[in-house]
Formats: sequence, structure tokens, C-alpha cells
Amino acid sequence: MTSTEAVLGVVLAGGLGRRMGGGDKPMVDLGGRTILDHVLERARPQCDGMIINANGDAERFHHLGLPVVPDGLEGYPGPLAGVLAAMDWAAVNTPETTHIMSFAGDAPFIPRDLVARLKEAVAAGADMARAKSFGQRHPVFAIWPVSARADLRDKLVNHGIRKIDLYTAAYDIAEVDFTGVPDPFFNINTPEDRDEAVRILSAQPNI
Repeated sequence: MTSTEAVLGVVLAGGLGRRMGGGDKPMVDLGGRTILDHVLERARPQCDGMIINANGDAERFHHLGLPVVPDGLEGYPGPLAGVLAAMDWAAVNTPETTHIMSFAGDAPFIPRDLVARLKEAVAAGADMARAKSFGQRHPVFAIWPVSARADLRDKLVNHGIRKIDLYTAAYDIAEVDFTGVPDPFFNINTPEDRDEAVRILSAQPNI
């Protein structure tokens, strides 16, 4: 990748949040702000543009001032559908976009150099790049070439592929390590996770 290539960020906020009791998990309060607020504070400066991928009533995100893009496929097929929705949106609205950077909407401590380091991995020759920490890969935190749009649609629609790892197995995908304390990809799935995130914020307010 070069400095002239544009990256559109997409926060995948379409999960059902069952373990949090249902509803929009990214809108759960975390220290006086929503989890999504924390994600966007870190993600927006790293990208050339930002959208939210979510289904249902888009008005619930109106205060963010960002485009809200639903899945183009029915049945909530998962994060790959959100990535495809971002590619489709970019093709119409920001044709200069060359790559999509996907973020989970429930991880409030993502690295502030996430996009830059993944871009470096792609510039070194990889087709795609994703994050890992403590030996665990984080496939949702990845950078995707828009040129894969037709292939991604084919795999979702005609081959029924839903798992990110299964889809990316056909590509040269680099893994970039971001191991740190706390885990920068700590995600909030349960009320207990939220309490732990509040404790982390209290102990490290400038994290």
C-alpha cells in the first residue's frame, strides 16, 4: 500500500448481544460513554473515512454523524457480510477507497497504530493483514482489499462461507502482533467483562 491509497473503516456493530442481555452491545455504557464511543475515538483518526455496519433502525446511531450501512444479505450472516456491505458502500460513495479496515464494536482498547501497522504488512506483499495478541488471532480486526469484493460476494452467496478464517485461507494474510497489557483486543461480551473494562479504565485512564 502507498500513501495515496484510501482506507475506509467499518465498525461491525450488528451483533445480537445475547450474553449482554440482548440489544446493541456497542451502546452499553462504559465509564460514562458507550463502548462504541471508545472504539470510534481510537478508530476514526486511523482511517480516511468511517461507517457503521448495523441492521435495524439506523436512527439509534444518528448522534454519531456517520453513515449507517446494513448488511446487503439477509439472515445476519456474520462479519463477512459487514465487510462486503462496506465494500459495496465504498464502491458507490468513495470510489477512491482501496481497502476496508474492519473493527469489532465491542473492543474499547484497540491500538492507536492498528491501521498503520496492518497497512505496512500489506505494503510488504500480503493480500490482507489481521491482528493478533497473546498468540490469538483476531480476524475481525483486518484490512481487506476492495478488489476482493466480487470474490467475497461469491463465497458468501454461492458457497455459504460464513467464517472469516475459512474465507481468508485462500489468501496470503499477514498477522501482526499487538500483545500488550491489557490485551488491546479485550472485548466485552458479558456484564462481568464490562465491569473488568471499567476497572481497567479506572486504573489506566490514559490507556
